[in-house]
Amino acid sequence: MPLFGRPPAHPSDPAPVSHLAQKWSDSFGSLATRCLQVIVVLVVAIGIVTAAATLSVVTIPVLLALIIASAMHPVVSWLRRHRVPSVLATLAVLVGVLVVLGLVGWLIVVAVISQWPDLQKSALRGFDQLQDFAATLPFSISQSQVDDMVHSVQDFLTSSQFGSGALAGASATANFLTGLVLMIVVLFFFLKDGPAIWEFLLRPFTGERYQRARRVGDRVVHTLGGYVRGTATVAAVDAVGIGIGLAVLRVPLALPLAVVVFITAFIPIVGATAAGILAALVALVALGPVPALIVVGIVVLVNQLEGNLLQPVLMGKTLKLHGLVILIGLTAGTVLAGITGAIISVPLLAAAWGAIQVWDGPDQPAFAWRQKRVETAEAR
Repeated sequence: MPLFGRPPAHPSDPAPVSHLAQKWSDSFGSLATRCLQVIVVLVVAIGIVTAAATLSVVTIPVLLALIIASAMHPVVSWLRRHRVPSVLATLAVLVGVLVVLGLVGWLIVVAVISQWPDLQKSALRGFDQLQDFAATLPFSISQSQVDDMVHSVQDFLTSSQFGSGALAGASATANFLTGLVLMIVVLFFFLKDGPAIWEFLLRPFTGERYQRARRVGDRVVHTLGGYVRGTATVAAVDAVGIGIGLAVLRVPLALPLAVVVFITAFIPIVGATAAGILAALVALVALGPVPALIVVGIVVLVNQLEGNLLQPVLMGKTLKLHGLVILIGLTAGTVLAGITGAIISVPLLAAAWGAIQVWDGPDQPAFAWRQKRVETAEAR
């Protein structure tokens, strides 16, 4: 036995634990470890979001191409099953999508150009009526104050600030065209070689991880496609219903407003409301308060039909998200990518939730999100 130092450890004795390890193994140490893990995950997530926002000219076209390809995948598959060559089937679907998008844009431009003079005259009459109404208010608004406001608008339009805004608009137009071309190219390859691209990305995975990745990919494509097809059908019904009402009332720009209704219908919760407000404002300026109230009633009626009949039947379980989650996702998407982010944020959230639902099996959600008890939320 040595005279100095520690005696040799017996094989059955537990390994000595250092003082530092003891500090990290207690409850506070476990909490600190978990906090560090959360911080690392947040840093990585923020880095990914920042990189995606910085490269929005690339990420947004790719995401839009993925969503459209998911919606058009059944059509391409149907053509291939009927012995149509792959390239020809892809080109046919791609041309069809581009024709529809181009037709929508052409209808907006032509209708606005043809009806803009009438709307301008109606706006001038509405402005005169607004001045007459202002004269009846309990507080006075002098003509000099109105003239000052008009001069302020004119000064802004001729200022360097407005010029810089116009330059920024030109830059945004260039980015839009670049993104549009990139989206068309990426969409072509997604339609033609989407399954092969996904299989290539899954090469590092084997066994259960490969099966999980396959399930996730299939569910994401199914969710995105179902969302786009269902929303497009609902949006078309909304646009036709509100457009017919505007046409019967002879509201100027009825066709462009119907197209705006169709586009904004892809933004849940707030899209239909925004389109209804815009249509009511145009009717108020052009025709007066009574037709504007009728337009509001038509919009409310169509929205009720959509929410109580069309959405449950056409969407089914595709968009099984709580309204609060949708609202937060819309806000985050709008902050990061404007109107485009508002459109694509909800289907991406739905796809992520669908991936969680098949994480551990075809009908087996991930353990963390699996229901483990009877969940009740009764008032107490």
